[in-house]
Amino acid sequence: MAVTGGCLCGNVRFTYDGEIGPAGYCHCADCRRCTGAAYALSVRFVEARFDLERGTLGEFAKVGESGHALTRHFCVACGSPVYTSSARHPEFIYVKAGVIDDASIVHPTHQIWTQSRVSWAEIADDIESFERSRT
Repeated sequence: MAVTGGCLCGNVRFTYDGEIGPAGYCHCADCRRCTGAAYALSVRFVEARFDLERGTLGEFAKVGESGHALTRHFCVACGSPVYTSSARHPEFIYVKAGVIDDASIVHPTHQIWTQSRVSWAEIADDIESFERSRT
């Protein structure tokens, strides 16, 4: 499966060649702050199949409530979040669903950190839910 995407200003463009992994909502406070929304929705990609075709990504690393460090990668020109990576799972990156060109390929299967969920954002009850992380 060929997947393409990019940031708001168009400076960052990427391609991905392979099957996409599961998509999930994260309700943790860090994801709310970095997206400016009620949650982040990310799709798991195999890192080795992801190709940054153009643009420059900035990075911000922080240890989350889980105790694990996450690095958030974003367009340095417009600030759009592009993906998150973790030394804990270096074989994967977690691409933000909103930067994928074809939104129809994203099918959320789960939500995590529901203990931090805000009351004004509802997600369908028919997906797997975790009060904290899946692992």
